[in-house]
Amino acid sequence: MKIFLFGIVLLPTLLFANLLQEAIDAAPPYATLKLQDGVYEGNIHITKPLTIEGTGKNVRLKGEGKGSVVLIRSSNVILKHLRITNSGMDMQKIDAAISMKQVQNCEISYCHIANVLYGIDMDRVNGSVIAYNYITTKTNTLPLRANGLKLYYAHHNVIKNNTIENVRDVTLNYSHHNLFEENSFRGNRFATHLSLSNDNIFRSNHYNYNSVAMMFMGAQNTKVLGNEILSSNGAAGIGVMIGAVSNFVFKNNRVSFNAKALYIQGQEKAKGMKRYIIGNEISYNGEALHFHASIKDNTITNNKIFSNINDVVKDAGKNFEDSNVVEYNYWDRYEGFDEDGDGIGDSPFKVYQYADQLWHYNHKVKFFYASPVMTLLNFLSHLAPFIEPNLIMEDKKPIFLSP
Repeated sequence: MKIFLFGIVLLPTLLFANLLQEAIDAAPPYATLKLQDGVYEGNIHITKPLTIEGTGKNVRLKGEGKGSVVLIRSSNVILKHLRITNSGMDMQKIDAAISMKQVQNCEISYCHIANVLYGIDMDRVNGSVIAYNYITTKTNTLPLRANGLKLYYAHHNVIKNNTIENVRDVTLNYSHHNLFEENSFRGNRFATHLSLSNDNIFRSNHYNYNSVAMMFMGAQNTKVLGNEILSSNGAAGIGVMIGAVSNFVFKNNRVSFNAKALYIQGQEKAKGMKRYIIGNEISYNGEALHFHASIKDNTITNNKIFSNINDVVKDAGKNFEDSNVVEYNYWDRYEGFDEDGDGIGDSPFKVYQYADQLWHYNHKVKFFYASPVMTLLNFLSHLAPFIEPNLIMEDKKPIFLSP
């Protein structure tokens, strides 16, 4: 039984797939279907502007265990206050809780997504909002998990206030001008993996216990502002991996308790300033700044870098180049003075490679990293270098804090 009232369709509980789909098919465009508490079994297919809203706390759309639970093939679709479960398991077909394709101006909000392969698949979706959702996937081993959120050629979307945990990845491919704001990412592999996507903003998000919190591989005009990136774990344990970027702004973030805070891959042939690392706290990590290939084209200013095992590590390529702007950072290892009391050290802060150069000749030596024997060897290298040390970072105007 369906009751239509001023464009609102009231549906009773305990519907099965054919009845809910019939209600969707019979509803006029832009109608609102309000679902009472209960289990609504079966996959559904939406091909017109429509709102489906749960009116209780336990409105559950239970899929058939194959395919995607909700297919959205129309713009101006809104889903709110729904619990969505039981998708299929076909990776190639991207079985998901919600599959959106070639649509715009949609909204998914206040939904609870669990026991699915993919969470939300956004294929050529523009101008839409994904907000206040909880997203997790089937509890398979990591290689058999899929993405909590997948953006592909998706532009001008807002992803905010979601919790995404224990999924494989959240990915953006060829997706531009999206905003990720105040989301929480926990226990994922690549919590946000951006590839060949430009003009995206990541603001005030929280990352905890991911293998890699943020990965940027081919991106222009990206802004990462005011995020907390904490406790990356696993074999990688990387807070932020930065590769092949241009005009990348990393500002006012906190990056702590990671094996590697920032892993930066420079390009030998690239020219022009590529990365702006400004006003961040980088603390209590194994490595604060890890450079692979050249240390060039970086602006690193006004950061607080302290209580890390290593401040700067370089594992390949050339040494510190003149194309860098490094100044006004606080380094807790700075050993100089401030005789004129202007808050700036009288001499530059310089980071050299000493015994850690041995890693270049034999990577097995890194097994002894931070061990007493390596600490002693590094100390002796400072006193009487038996290998000419490399200058890998110089801050010409280090911040001096009085004790």
